Amino acid sequence: MITVVGTGTGAPVPEDVLAGAALVVGGRRHLDAVRLPGGAERVVLGPLAPALDTIAGYVGKELPVVVLASGDPGFFGIVRALAERFGSGLLDVRPGVSSVAAAFARIGLPWDDAVVVSAHGRELRTAVNVCRARPKVAVLTGPGAGPAELGAAVPPDRVLVVARALGDPERERVERVTPAEAAARDWGTAVSVVLCLDEARALGAVRTVAGVPGAPARWALDEGEFGHRDSMITKFEVRALALARLGPRLGDLVWDVGAGSGSVAVECARLGAAVVAVEKTPDGVARIRANADAHGVDVDVVHGSAPQALAALPDDPDAVFVGGGGRELPAIVTACARRARRTVVVAMAALDRVPAAREALSAAGFGCEGVLLQASRLAPLPGDVTRLAATNPVFLLWGVRTPASSEGVVQ
Repeated sequence: MITVVGTGTGAPVPEDVLAGAALVVGGRRHLDAVRLPGGAERVVLGPLAPALDTIAGYVGKELPVVVLASGDPGFFGIVRALAERFGSGLLDVRPGVSSVAAAFARIGLPWDDAVVVSAHGRELRTAVNVCRARPKVAVLTGPGAGPAELGAAVPPDRVLVVARALGDPERERVERVTPAEAAARDWGTAVSVVLCLDEARALGAVRTVAGVPGAPARWALDEGEFGHRDSMITKFEVRALALARLGPRLGDLVWDVGAGSGSVAVECARLGAAVVAVEKTPDGVARIRANADAHGVDVDVVHGSAPQALAALPDDPDAVFVGGGGRELPAIVTACARRARRTVVVAMAALDRVPAAREALSAAGFGCEGVLLQASRLAPLPGDVTRLAATNPVFLLWGVRTPASSEGVVQ
């Protein structure tokens, strides 16, 4: 058997587990904290592959192995790699308290409604986008993805709780800091986890299903569920297809350019994405914020005109919706296509704009498709009969980045 013991958050390693071990594998601090049996080989975890190869040699000889890991080794931990290599039937897992559970316990908050994201050995942008979109997030940190890097990227209204050396009676420290304070400090290597909180919503409602919130019960909401001016809003039939092509999800960043009422931005946020809405009119900016508040989502609203305003946006989006633009539309689509990682969707009422928008997407290396949407809705007539009421036709183009064009994304 390979016995995997979770430690490091206050739980001691049972002496009987170590007593018969021929090989003990773990981080240096975990190994230094225990007394190894005589004759046992000690392997300090660094790169995982050599350690797994050493374990394989002992397993092949049917010699007992003990692996020491932090907290709960089945939660973003080494259990996955061991199960993939040796099979779960060979593992005896003794979980400790996870760093996430310990951190929330230290500040007295439940965490059944928290979203947990790992930035250890992964792209930091996913963790940042989750922190932008959700009010209660735990980030498992790593080199280059610690409190300073998170603090430099998350919304300034968040509070970061930095938990260091959890379970160590002498070195443990849990601090609440602003993102700016976090970004200005050197946190060292002892950070266990960082909690990113919107404190006004941190307690959360009673949940039935833990973790990531499920998809909303409805999407492509009726125009009446948004504040808008003179019916200047993306109609729900168009919005439904636009959302299907944008594919917003947790961990994504979406731009809504020429956002108007912000209906697309709000719907993308409801589906889990972090969203930036760019709008040139002051009343439009206020309307987008009001719509986001009404639907209980976070939308970062930028007051400015595209394409100029896009240059100041720090992060490249996964998907972009362009809902306005006028004569500037080709330049806006080009600017969005240079930065979009996955797709750009463009809605146009004017036939004359279609060729230039299509050319802009194709020139950027996107495979481009499109459709004319012309819906007719059921509407009542006197005499208890029904007619068809036509909505204005809209052209919807969408460009999907081809693998060959991915090298051109501005990083």
